[in-house]
Amino acid sequence: MSFTIVQILLLTAYSMYNIYDELQMNSSLSQPVWAGMISGLIMGDMKTGLIIGAALQLTVLGVGTFGGASKIDANSGTVLATAFSIGTGMKAATAIAAIGVPVAALLTSFDILARFTNTYFQHQVDKDIENFNYKGIERHTILGALPWCLSRGIPVFLALALGQGVVKTMVTYLNGDLQWLNTGLQTAGATLPAVGFAILLHYLPVKKHIAYLILGFTITALLSTVFTSIQTVATGLTAANKAFTTTFNSLPMLAIALIGGAFAILEYKKSMAKLNTATTAGPKATSGDEDEDEDDEIEDANGEVDGDEEE
Repeated sequence: MSFTIVQILLLTAYSMYNIYDELQMNSSLSQPVWAGMISGLIMGDMKTGLIIGAALQLTVLGVGTFGGASKIDANSGTVLATAFSIGTGMKAATAIAAIGVPVAALLTSFDILARFTNTYFQHQVDKDIENFNYKGIERHTILGALPWCLSRGIPVFLALALGQGVVKTMVTYLNGDLQWLNTGLQTAGATLPAVGFAILLHYLPVKKHIAYLILGFTITALLSTVFTSIQTVATGLTAANKAFTTTFNSLPMLAIALIGGAFAILEYKKSMAKLNTATTAGPKATSGDEDEDEDDEIEDANGEVDGDEEE
């Protein structure tokens, strides 16, 4: 399957929109899972796009630049991984490890280049402010988005327009002489989401909410096992008796997410009730809450805090 010019242009335009949305609009569409779905829709295989997008979403879930500036561009990585996976027949797990993650890391350099280029427009806005040139402020502010969009659009366009032959050759070798490498890439691609989720757990107050973590894992494991077993039995009954036509659906992740949302609501209400009690009780209650927070912190020999602080 070869990329059409329409597909190349749509994927390029969408990659440019991603960074603009992330910086200006904040519609939440600039996320790998959305990038996978939309790229898959453009390429004609939304299922593969969702698989790649969800995997890269989990991979970068805990890779946040708290207080930093540049970060890996998982959206563009998802767009290219989805396009090449569908266009060349590369397996999704291989595309994640061989294309998605490397491209996401590489485009960090383009992100930095866009920031340097954008300083020109920032200085122009400063001059416009000094001269009370309001039209110039608007013009240079809008033009300031151009380096950001081009920093994503140009690499994605060149990769789609010129790189398909290279990727096809790579797929041929991975499925032939380099089958051992292909197996390794698939394994790495399958484990990356778990690594990203583990990094996220490192930043979350897991010790404080360990009961919810255990309960969520147990509920997910039990319900997934039960519904999988029911589907297996139903498949066997269908094979044994053609009159048995009942369909048993698997447990959707939405149901598990709703269970987690219910616990989150309960915890939120509990926290708000505690906050309201502390507010109405006055400074004495507030002081007591602070003492409780301090009890949760571990101090080292020098008296410095060495542990997770409650947020």
